[in-house]
Amino acid sequence: MANKEELVQTVKVIVKHWRDGQLDEAYAGYRDLFSRPDFAEHRPEDQRSAFKLMIMAKGAPNPERPTDAMVEAHRAAVEPLTNLVTTHGDPADHEMLGMCHVVLGNIESASAVFRAGLNIERQRNPQSDLCGSLMKRISLI
Repeated sequence: MANKEELVQTVKVIVKHWRDGQLDEAYAGYRDLFSRPDFAEHRPEDQRSAFKLMIMAKGAPNPERPTDAMVEAHRAAVEPLTNLVTTHGDPADHEMLGMCHVVLGNIESASAVFRAGLNIERQRNPQSDLCGSLMKRISLI
């Protein structure tokens, strides 16, 4: 699937499930997408777009009371997101990885990831919206 068009089509099907209220099917689609060995061959920005659609989705179930399908999709996202964090060190990737850990109930890991992202972002731009978002997430843990 390292073909971008195939990735776009796969995400469109997942988003259609989401819009139709078929959240378990959408999460299953994300789980399958993030579990593919060739998902990591996509450009980092394409991977991030897919992660953002799931992790930052409006109308998602409460991350503190996730559905089974939601847990499995977030579990599948951890490895490729960890690779992005390790390779690129982008604080926004830290935020998404931390959110995955929240859904999985790994609160200590979530806190550590949020704090690492916040430290990087504070050096870049201490007044950024991302700093505020990371501080808020840390305070909620």
